[in-house]
Amino acid sequence: MKHVILGNGPAGVIAAEIIRKHAAGDDIVLVGAEPEPPYSRMAIPYLLIGKIDEKGTYLRKDPGHFDRLDLRLKKGRARGVSLASRSVSLDDGSSLPFDRLLIATGSVPTRPPIPGIDLPGVHACWTLEDARRIMALARPGARVVQMGAGFIGCIIMEALAARGVQLSVIEMGDRLVPRMMGPAAGGLIRRWVEGKGVTVHTSAKVEAIVPGGDAALEVRLSGGHRLPADLVISATGVKPNVGFLKGAGIDCRQGVVTDARMMSHAPGVYAAGDCAEAYDAITNSWIVSAIQPNAADQASCAALNMVGRTAQLGAVTYINVLDTMGLVSSSFGQWQGVPGGGHVELLDEDGFKLLRLEFHDDVMVGANAVGLTDHLGVLRGLIEGRVRLGEWKDRLLRDPMRLQEAYLARAQAQDDWLRRRVG
Repeated sequence: MKHVILGNGPAGVIAAEIIRKHAAGDDIVLVGAEPEPPYSRMAIPYLLIGKIDEKGTYLRKDPGHFDRLDLRLKKGRARGVSLASRSVSLDDGSSLPFDRLLIATGSVPTRPPIPGIDLPGVHACWTLEDARRIMALARPGARVVQMGAGFIGCIIMEALAARGVQLSVIEMGDRLVPRMMGPAAGGLIRRWVEGKGVTVHTSAKVEAIVPGGDAALEVRLSGGHRLPADLVISATGVKPNVGFLKGAGIDCRQGVVTDARMMSHAPGVYAAGDCAEAYDAITNSWIVSAIQPNAADQASCAALNMVGRTAQLGAVTYINVLDTMGLVSSSFGQWQGVPGGGHVELLDEDGFKLLRLEFHDDVMVGANAVGLTDHLGVLRGLIEGRVRLGEWKDRLLRDPMRLQEAYLARAQAQDDWLRRRVG
């Protein structure tokens, strides 16, 4: 059996290892577009800060790991997939035949249509090569302008600030992390980072980047602001890396649409990680949730099915936890609420604390939390378990901090009822 895995990030590596565990004689090729050994993009901020070196980003520290497992690493970028010939074409003109294919190509940075985006000194922060270029320019005192303050942008922001640069952050939305946090939560995060010396511009758009006067570049904002910059970081978001599948006959919306086995509608073709639009049995919907726990779960599920074992993904974890310069924030499920639903919000402006719970009938469907970490497991359990709260909904509306009591009372009762039904 020939297995081709496109993408050598966490999902690809985990899948390759699981396939080898269950299929000792199968041929496994792991394709990656970059020259380095498989590494974690999420480790790049730690590299920027100086907590690790480049080898510290590698997913497997033993240089002989992949050889010992007889996993073939191939450098290349997929250009197309042929279901008729069961093969993948690569950018070097070669092709790889497959019996089973896993698409684990992750995400790619979005590229805003801004004049000057191609100038020297403007960089994404996505690859190790990007990190090398950024570290050469982001020296103490350097003027750095970062475009974007979403989840990834806030992680990069912390790393840049730790390098001692003069940092300005521009966000088109009206708050920081607008796709993860509501207005009050995003406002708390903004005040926090401003207190750490970061200049923040919200509801602002970059109109152009031009060669500067006393600086390498000048960033021109809507409203007339002009920001000198020695370095500009583009952190305006990412999207599933599935463009190479156009015309392949593999169903893609945002990402590759999969069933509960992580298989696409094309037999023998699977997807996992940031590029997968996975079926979520809890909400009966398809979700792209680009977080590493999902990548690991989906890769494990796909790999087992690729070797003939039966596995199904129970749910797509829809959680983000973010540490922004020491302030921890989190979002769960449908944190923005649902039509006809209700909510309760507890806000401590001075203490940088917030808890907002979203409900549909007597089920908690989403939450935002800032500065509160004690109840993260409880929130996940209530939301992913679709726990019916009954009278505890009204109690939480009066006092949202009674989450632990609500979980113990209602989740336990729901589990007991299910056990009786099964028995």
